[in-house]
Amino acid sequence: MTNDPDAVWPPPLEVKPPRPRDEAGRPLPEGTPTRLVLPDFEAMSIDEAHETAIAFFDDANYFGAHEAWETCWARCKGTGDEEFFKGLAQLGAGYTHWMRGNPQGVAALLGRALERIGRHGSPDRGIDIAEFMTQVDALRMTAERCADAGTPLPDLEPRPVPR
Repeated sequence: MTNDPDAVWPPPLEVKPPRPRDEAGRPLPEGTPTRLVLPDFEAMSIDEAHETAIAFFDDANYFGAHEAWETCWARCKGTGDEEFFKGLAQLGAGYTHWMRGNPQGVAALLGRALERIGRHGSPDRGIDIAEFMTQVDALRMTAERCADAGTPLPDLEPRPVPR
């Protein structure tokens, strides 16, 4: 607290600008121009953010997909869709870790994502869950083998979200 009678208490929160990021979502040093421009997911409906996430995923912008699905997850807390969107957000993060060359992160995140999205019937919210799980599990197993062997991840062949 201050003795200044004109001071505002508590002081207003400082809103920080978004951290600059590269194309794979990695943070860049402050003051560096961002190379990743994403829409305002908060201004979208859940359905719009979900469709945007799918479009980002299909374009191999996995960090953008993660961010959009994370917004859906945050807005669905306490509903039946919470775990579904949390799983999709983890899936986007897992693919992001693939692009960053982190097999341990890929295996962990894709494993958690599979547990969550696997609880849903197929299709769900326009996604062929059964096909997506097959696609994602193959990548998870490859990441585990690379992590165990200490070898780099192979190039990721982009595949669209199965519909």
